[in-house]
Amino acid sequence: MGRVTERRKVIRVRDGAVSTRPDTLVAEEPLEIRLNGKPLAITMRTPGDDFALAAGFLVSEGVLAEQGDLQNIVYCAGATVDGSNTYNVVDVRTAPGVRVPDITLERNVYTTSSCGLCGKASLDAVRTTARWPIADTPPVRVTPELLADLPDRLRASQRVFDRTGGLHAAALFTEDGELVDVREDVGRHNAVDKLVGRALQNGDLPLSRSVLLVSGRASFELAQKAVMAGVPVLAAVSAPSSLAVDLAAETGLTLVGFLRGSSMNVYAGEDRVALRAAAAQG
Repeated sequence: MGRVTERRKVIRVRDGAVSTRPDTLVAEEPLEIRLNGKPLAITMRTPGDDFALAAGFLVSEGVLAEQGDLQNIVYCAGATVDGSNTYNVVDVRTAPGVRVPDITLERNVYTTSSCGLCGKASLDAVRTTARWPIADTPPVRVTPELLADLPDRLRASQRVFDRTGGLHAAALFTEDGELVDVREDVGRHNAVDKLVGRALQNGDLPLSRSVLLVSGRASFELAQKAVMAGVPVLAAVSAPSSLAVDLAAETGLTLVGFLRGSSMNVYAGEDRVALRAAAAQG
C-alpha cells in the first residue's frame, strides 16, 4: 500500500507571525512480519515496498539468500478483530526445502544493537551466517571522487524527503557510480532492507559489485545488512559506530564515513579505495 505521507494541521510561527496551515508528514505505521504463518518481528516503517522490506529483513536474518528461496509474500487478510485487512501484516512463505533457523535465538544474538550481548558474539554471528564472504568476492575499486559524488545524487533522488524532511534514504550504485535503486523510509534500516529485498526478488543477490550509501550514520545493524547481502562497500554521510567498524574489519567490508563533499574517513577495507592515486594527484 502507498500511504507514504499524511496531512496534519500545524501552527506556523515565522518572525513573530502566527498562521495555521496543513503540513505534509511522513507516514509511520507498524509492520508485523510473519514467517510461514508464525509472528517474527514488528518494525515501524513508512508504508510502501512492504514485501521488499520483509524479504530484505529475512536476508539479513540469514533465512533468504536467493530468489528461489522465496515462495511468496502476502498481506494477511483478517488482520483485525472485524476481519478487515490493515495492510500492516505480511506473511513470508519460504520455498520447500529452505532451512529456517531458530530465528529467536539468532535475532537475539546479532540483529538488535541494544540486545545487551557482547560485541564478540554479534561479530561471530554475522561472520558465521553470511552466505557470501566479502573477502572472496571479485575485486572492486572506487575512487574518492566517485564516492564524493554519491551523496548529492542520493539527495536529488529523495522525492518524499523534499515534501516532508523526515525520511532516511539508502541507495545502491554500481562500482562505476551508476545509480541502481533508491529507497526511503522513516527507519534507516528499513530503507536498506527495501533495497536488499528488491534485489532478492529480482535475482540480483549477492550485490558483490555494488556500493551501498546511507543518508545517516553507519550502525552495526546497517553494516550487518551490507555483509549479509554481499555488498563490498558501505558509505555513510555521518559517523559509524565502533562495532560497525569492528564488523567491517572482521568481514573485509569497506566502510566509509563522514562522506561530505570531497571529505571522507575510510575506517576499514581501504584497499578498495584508490587512495594512493588520490594522494599522488594532490
